[in-house]
Amino acid sequence: MSRSLRCSLPFALALLSGAVCAAPQSLTVISFGGATKQAQDKAYFQPFNASGAGNIVAGEYNGELSKIKAMVAAGHTSWDVVEVESPDLLRGCEEGLFEKLDLSALGDPGQFVPGALTECGVATYVWSMVLAFDQGKLAKAPQNWADFWNVSEFPGKRGLRKSAKYTLEIALLADGVKMDELYQVLNTPQGVTRAFAKLDQIKSSIQWWEAGAQPAQWLVAGDVVMSAAYNGRIASAQEEGMKLSIVWPQSLYDPEYWAVVKGTPNKALAEKFITFASQPQAQKVFSQNIPYGPVHRQTLALLPASVQAQLPTAEANLAGAGAVNAEFWVDHGEELEQRFNAWAAR
Repeated sequence: MSRSLRCSLPFALALLSGAVCAAPQSLTVISFGGATKQAQDKAYFQPFNASGAGNIVAGEYNGELSKIKAMVAAGHTSWDVVEVESPDLLRGCEEGLFEKLDLSALGDPGQFVPGALTECGVATYVWSMVLAFDQGKLAKAPQNWADFWNVSEFPGKRGLRKSAKYTLEIALLADGVKMDELYQVLNTPQGVTRAFAKLDQIKSSIQWWEAGAQPAQWLVAGDVVMSAAYNGRIASAQEEGMKLSIVWPQSLYDPEYWAVVKGTPNKALAEKFITFASQPQAQKVFSQNIPYGPVHRQTLALLPASVQAQLPTAEANLAGAGAVNAEFWVDHGEELEQRFNAWAAR
């Protein structure tokens, strides 16, 4: 008798038959919360629990690598799998915060988008930082980040992420830097100074956000007239009937990764979960619930055209978009975030 069958027996019958019904092993999975976590719950957490492989305990954070660092340093790992941005994956892997993964169970690497499978992480979706606005709050639609800076034609507050990352890129794009030269310029002292000088122009009009849910909330409330935002959060708001729009040209796209925290006693189960969440059918459910691009190549064909059109990986949406340079942020992130925080506090 299989364990799953034994454990489906009524309790009294299980006692009589001598069946051993051990509870499924728990696995703590930490992600960024909000609409993304809701989609993960439907696509990955609930089905994984139902499979009998384990029991997901889902939590959330805002991407603080310091929390993971403290756990690893203390030798007390209470998180098993974490969702991390690409620079944090590289940085955490270099610093020994994440386990090296056995990727063999995932199958042919060619079935995944480039860069999806790495030493310490497996990409779970591709998202974009886009310009979003409320159609009802503006007389005409902005076309690019230069319009975002044009407070005379588009009066009102603007939302930007309270971080050097993405914000400095956006400032340079607004200042006329071409997408394919973006990191070449940002990789110079003059380029960084140029980005901050551009931000100075609208500093008094900026409302800084830290949580991914804030841009859509602020747009609907009229607190801001346009905002940098994660594309999936805006799409979720659109599905709820909110009159929000996305400007795809000059968007910045990046994969998000699953990583396994160093020292977890549940590494084998963590790898099982990542393999489970990387299959086309599971990724299809995720992209149907929040329009972030799947990383398994077979997934797109499973999705209706209306959903494909909302994904960062759709051909039309990639036109004029650019990839976030994770290595740049690993090399320069700490110093730029310190400079940004000092600038923002002034």
